[in-house]
Amino acid sequence: MQTILGAGGQIAEELARDLYRTFPHDIRLVSRNPRRIHETDELVAADLTDPEATSAAVAGSEIAYLTVGLPIDSALWEQRFPVMMANAIAACREHDCKLVFFDNTYMYPRTSTTQTEGTAFEPVGRKATVRARIATMLLEEMEAGTIEAVICRAPEFYGPGKTQSLTNSLVFDRIKEGKRPIVPLDAHTLRTLIWTPDASRGMALVGNTPDAYGTTWHLPVDPDRLSYADMVEVASQVEGRRIRYLTLPRWAFRLGGLANPAVKEAEELLPRYREDNVFDSAKFAARFPEFEVTTYREGITEILTG
Repeated sequence: MQTILGAGGQIAEELARDLYRTFPHDIRLVSRNPRRIHETDELVAADLTDPEATSAAVAGSEIAYLTVGLPIDSALWEQRFPVMMANAIAACREHDCKLVFFDNTYMYPRTSTTQTEGTAFEPVGRKATVRARIATMLLEEMEAGTIEAVICRAPEFYGPGKTQSLTNSLVFDRIKEGKRPIVPLDAHTLRTLIWTPDASRGMALVGNTPDAYGTTWHLPVDPDRLSYADMVEVASQVEGRRIRYLTLPRWAFRLGGLANPAVKEAEELLPRYREDNVFDSAKFAARFPEFEVTTYREGITEILTG
């Protein structure tokens, strides 16, 4: 049995599809209101802030994937993420289940230095601090040998379906709607984005590779980084028309945050768009050379024509 804790988001759905397609195991989907992706999926409704419910959801599993997401709300993150991580660790320890944690890069320094699995945490802001805390919680358990676990880390998403990210909402969704894309802060800094199906396929592969446990893996990305200006140029080629973009300065986001709480919450992340973002997945590429990464051109084409 392979169990997805926090089913429902794009990453979890893609993960369930890949596990079903590639690894012959029963699949259990766990969330407050889980929905089947395949007829054989087992559904468990559970609140992962409840330790007993989390334990029951994990019972009988060989591998549990913690992919839970929360709305961009700092207070909510501080209240729930550490509790859910503690409960997942305890449940996996109790039931002798492996834990695969899907993580992000918020805790990394806000610099242009290349990010590797060995990059030290330097969280700035409430959300980054929470992400550093829960990753550290799991790392400490791994180092102590109390649980067999692995961390799969990914940069900002872009992708099909209901993929949620600043880039999808401001750039690609707007292009699809015939609107001018909006670029945060600087159109010419290099970005590293991960195609959501690649993130899920990579996580499934790591989770089902016994010798991959006990460490952190950067999930696979296209090594040829693009700036937002480059992405819009690719989109123009795909659409067969010239697409102009608007670069939005930070003061505009601050102004928008006065009326929109979601914009205010996103402001913490904006300094990351002022510097090149180079997320390195060479370790994954060396260990899994057969994995085919989706190029930016392929991904952008699928988003705009799919």
